[in-house]
Amino acid sequence: MSAVLDPHDAHAHDHDHHAPAGWRRWVYATNHKDIGTLYLLFAFTMLMVGGVLALLIRAELFQPGLQLVNPELFNQLTTMHGLIMVFGAIMPAFVGFANWMIPLQIGASDMAFARMNNFSFWLMIPAAIMLVASFFMPGGAPAAGWTLYAPLTLQMGPSMDAGIFAMHILGASSIMGSINIIVTILNMRAPGMTLMKMPMFCWTWLITAYLLIAVMPVLAGAITMTLTDRHFGTSFFNPAGGGDPVMYQHIFWFFGHPEVYIMILPAFGIVSQVVPAFARKKLFGYASMVYATGSIAILSFVVWAHHMFTTGMPVTGQLFFMYSTMLIAVPTGVKIFNWIATMWKGSMTFETPMMWAVGFIFVFTIGGFTGLILSMAPIDINFQDTYYVVAHFHYVLVAGSLFAMFAGIYYWLPKWTGVMYSETRGKLHFWWSMISFNITFFPMHFLGLAGMPRRYADYPMQFADFNAVASVGAFAFGLAQVYFFLFVIVPAMRGIGPKAVQKPWDGAEGLEWEVPSPAPFHTFENPPKLDASATKVIG
Repeated sequence: MSAVLDPHDAHAHDHDHHAPAGWRRWVYATNHKDIGTLYLLFAFTMLMVGGVLALLIRAELFQPGLQLVNPELFNQLTTMHGLIMVFGAIMPAFVGFANWMIPLQIGASDMAFARMNNFSFWLMIPAAIMLVASFFMPGGAPAAGWTLYAPLTLQMGPSMDAGIFAMHILGASSIMGSINIIVTILNMRAPGMTLMKMPMFCWTWLITAYLLIAVMPVLAGAITMTLTDRHFGTSFFNPAGGGDPVMYQHIFWFFGHPEVYIMILPAFGIVSQVVPAFARKKLFGYASMVYATGSIAILSFVVWAHHMFTTGMPVTGQLFFMYSTMLIAVPTGVKIFNWIATMWKGSMTFETPMMWAVGFIFVFTIGGFTGLILSMAPIDINFQDTYYVVAHFHYVLVAGSLFAMFAGIYYWLPKWTGVMYSETRGKLHFWWSMISFNITFFPMHFLGLAGMPRRYADYPMQFADFNAVASVGAFAFGLAQVYFFLFVIVPAMRGIGPKAVQKPWDGAEGLEWEVPSPAPFHTFENPPKLDASATKVIG
């Protein structure tokens, strides 16, 4: 282990193993750290692309009337914004975190299937290009909403086929990545690290990977049926041939609701790493966190039709999905309680990662409560397809997934790059993002309560004020992320800043803090010997 624990040895160790240089290092990458970096950079690029589409949407909605785009293009923007953010930004970013951190946290030398890891990343590039290029195809990009509901999808131009193909490729990439994560976690843990001693981030990703393998084929089935309806004379979703568009909704949401938890469970894992580190306490109720994560995953399979209360569902069905949706709030509440209990009477300090984690807990809780309100069928029937729903899922996905990612980036950035970011810039990024996010999305609750439907390019004058506020907030929020990249990430990647020590955070625990900063190209070639808590190397 001295080769791992001594930075000078680690450098020589790199030299012996000929860490590749230049473009070959990235194109042929099989090292989990390089692939993790590629995933994170790809995800940020797609976040920017999806963000530009969002700002075009908000610019159009700044005031009543049609300003910049026609309604057809507006629908293309809303559809592509959703698809790019979900499948191009949030999911790949979490896979990037998994690639970087899981081998370091469990004492493994790398991911189980290094070449498949490379393949699963590079599949995403043509898929992303195909998605974005659909804007330039005859008839423009898909405009059926990110849910791709029939019968709209049956009427779209050739870009719909490109979109379906891209989704298939992205799904294959996700499945390969998930298999890799499961095999790595189950088979490559350091001796002495039992499952119940693993870091919470590993647990949340293990459960997320099983969810992905379970539901990505369901999405593949739904879009393949759409494809055959479009070109091969079938009538799965075409009422003229005896098909049923509502069946598409059932199949899609059977994928779609677990997908929501695929995008939030790794965020829970990151927050469960950050909060104990800055509270300088053990995570409160570790076992209950593990069981809560498993419960959320299982319950996510039985709540899908709460998206469909207005489709003519019988009252019995409405009651079942209403109660099961309320039930899923219980394990989520357990997590929030445990994070707060971890902070209770801790020796807390508020460095940037902790500010993002606390901000996550606060804003995600608001998103959770609005979700609980939408779970009630009589209320949901009124709020269905209004801006209240848009506000709810952005509170969960932006303030949930994205804020937790920022917490993770600031927490592990010293380990990734070997330099400390500027705490002042990090805090500016936090407050700028937190304030502008709430300016953007909080007014949307009131727009929804007043009855403004989503995905409309124009609206009557009574919705004007809140839309103007939301648009200003959106541009400020987008600018904050450009600031983050230029003034936090770029300097760190270029090695500008104070050199990071091996363990920059006092309360941090885990094997990733037992290797030098930056983490050497190869780590844990021989499995480390662990102490009783499985968080420190003793050999």
